[in-house]
Amino acid sequence: MNAPLDATIHATLQAQTTREPRHVVNHLEPAVWAKVNRLLVRKAIAEYAHEVVITPAAQGAADADGWTRYRIDADTPNCHYTFDGQPMALRHWRIDPASIERVLDGANAPLDALTFINDFKHTLGIPADKLPIYLDEISSTLFGAAYKHNPQAPSAETLLDADFQTYEWAMIEGHPGFVANNGRLGFDAEDYRAFAPETGSRFAVIWLAVHRDNAHFASIPGLDYEAHMASELGEARLAAFRQALEAADVAPEDYLYMPAHPWQWFNKLSIAFAADVANRKIIPLGYSDDLYTAQQSVRTYFNASRPDKCYVKTSLSVLNMGFMRGLSPYYMAGTPAINAFLDGLINDDATLRGYGFSILREVASVGYRNRYYEAALEMDSPYKKMLSALWRESPLGKLREGERLMTMAALLHTDPQGDALLPALIRRSGLSARTWLRQYLRAYLEPLMHCFYAHDLVFMPHCENLILVLEGHTVTRVFMKDIAEESAILNKDAVLPEGIQRLAVDVPENYKLLGIFIDVFDGVFRHMAQILVEGGSCSEDDFWQVVADSAHDYQAAHPELQHKFARYDFFAPDFLHSCLNRLQLKNNLQMVNLADPASSLTMAGSLPNPVAGRARSADVKAAA
Repeated sequence: MNAPLDATIHATLQAQTTREPRHVVNHLEPAVWAKVNRLLVRKAIAEYAHEVVITPAAQGAADADGWTRYRIDADTPNCHYTFDGQPMALRHWRIDPASIERVLDGANAPLDALTFINDFKHTLGIPADKLPIYLDEISSTLFGAAYKHNPQAPSAETLLDADFQTYEWAMIEGHPGFVANNGRLGFDAEDYRAFAPETGSRFAVIWLAVHRDNAHFASIPGLDYEAHMASELGEARLAAFRQALEAADVAPEDYLYMPAHPWQWFNKLSIAFAADVANRKIIPLGYSDDLYTAQQSVRTYFNASRPDKCYVKTSLSVLNMGFMRGLSPYYMAGTPAINAFLDGLINDDATLRGYGFSILREVASVGYRNRYYEAALEMDSPYKKMLSALWRESPLGKLREGERLMTMAALLHTDPQGDALLPALIRRSGLSARTWLRQYLRAYLEPLMHCFYAHDLVFMPHCENLILVLEGHTVTRVFMKDIAEESAILNKDAVLPEGIQRLAVDVPENYKLLGIFIDVFDGVFRHMAQILVEGGSCSEDDFWQVVADSAHDYQAAHPELQHKFARYDFFAPDFLHSCLNRLQLKNNLQMVNLADPASSLTMAGSLPNPVAGRARSADVKAAA
């Protein structure tokens, strides 16, 4: 009577004992562990000090090279940290990692990132119930960092001529501002090897048939469901899916096809949606023929088998940087329409066309609603976002002869030997740093300024959301991505087509330009300035002067927008400092109310604007 059960137990035990336990941790070696801990402690000191969570105290005057010794007293009794640092613009801290010391009871103690968090746990203000989760995120960030700092990692010099996807998996740092930036809580150690972007692993997605009672398909104008599925799946696979549904004794026309991440299916959907599986509202159809590679955003996948086909982005219920990474089925319903509208707005603007600025459209989506969780929960919740997917255009089909692609995150990349890619890229281009930066800013900063000043339009223009187009080793234009979830028109009275009104948001006047000041200046440029200084490319003052010149050039070319320039002063003395780590420290499960993001922002006073008072350079004036 128990024979089938005994056989199942035997098979399970046999499978478990044949798994090699060592291979998932063979990158965790003492030397590399000490290295990545020191680097993460450096980042923690720099970013917490940047957000005025901690306040380093100078221990004397700066030396001849501009380094000052600083001290921070910990919450742990008789414990403090010292380091050599150089304050830079935007309250940025350049810190020598080799100089950091932890002193406990008067003696040097080992440097350890988890210990650092515990040393400052009261100062950081992490709620007691969320501190273990934050420690988990720090551990996972270190685990990934140890993997990325391996001897086989490509050097900055090697990356100069790399292909698009090599840049994606070769990135080491992750988000430059978040300290706990590679949490991915939910993945086990084998999942990490199979699905983390930096492993470069390829995997098949799982295709599901979902009943139209609970599911909705949306697409851009001119693309219908049948055409899209034929493009993604092919006629043979579509026929096989239809046969599978008929064999399950259901009507194929009652279902939509959608992809799901393998982890999501085995860990979430098969259990949380068990009622819908049992009642044939969800039917698993099998793995894709195409293989995909995860991008830096983890839940977006590049088609490695057919690079010309769409990216796939799916719900992935892992906790990472303050959010469970789901996708709302309600947002999916309007996503293609928003993309179509913004694509039209951008294409109709001669200035943006002149910059070569464009978006990668999210062309189709499927959202699936779980009626049990929706009946239980009135508020926004990750439980409502466990099963959705969208398809985004590939940029490869948009390239011209001689062009190639690079994630903008590469401009902040430093290899395991400590060599940064950006200075090497500038050297290889044969241009001066000023000229190279000027071309980059024309492709990146000026289109963002125009979107804001001409259209009240903002994106989330952090490094991972930009794909650079290079000719040789110089940036010529950019693609913006992650459009529907991370774009807004900052005018609550904007007249918009039916179905995309959520684009129009109401935010305080002094928050509006933060889309550039915080997301670009604070989120990208302050890190870039340090890399350029350390690489000997240019001084910090030179860098911010080039930024100012770029802004002056844009404004001079658009006198018709003078009233907007006066109202939203790009050269204002300072701007509000909206903080990321403070949000995550306060609530690392959901750091922002997505229904009203502005209400969740946490400020740390103001930051002096590094372009304030900067007139146009004399050489730029002469060229004009």
